[in-house]
Amino acid sequence: MPTRYRPALESEAGGKGALTITRHPHGCLMVFPRPEWETFRARIAVLPADAHWWKRIFLGNAMDVDMDGSGRVLVAPELREAVGITKDTMLLGMGNHLELWDKATYQAKEAKALEGPPPEAFKDISF
Repeated sequence: MPTRYRPALESEAGGKGALTITRHPHGCLMVFPRPEWETFRARIAVLPADAHWWKRIFLGNAMDVDMDGSGRVLVAPELREAVGITKDTMLLGMGNHLELWDKATYQAKEAKALEGPPPEAFKDISF
């Protein structure tokens, strides 16, 4: 875990570095401090039956991990394989969680997104 994220992660996780990692359907892993995971998990758990496959993706793939004293986290091979993480990665801060991407996958998806116009949700935001 990069040094810049460790204090916030440890603070959010009660000073213990307790994290939960799960799959995201966009092709990355989501890394949550445990209390944020519990909030997210509760929201997903109450979704209706027609969202059952999404519940499986998020909840069924979740794994609890702990940062070691050097800020390292062991990401399970099955999670790395599921999203195509090989060697080079990118870690993005997303507010209440982090996203862990295979670098090449992220760069390709970012380039594709930048080719088109911004989504409608950005219509009232000026840059």
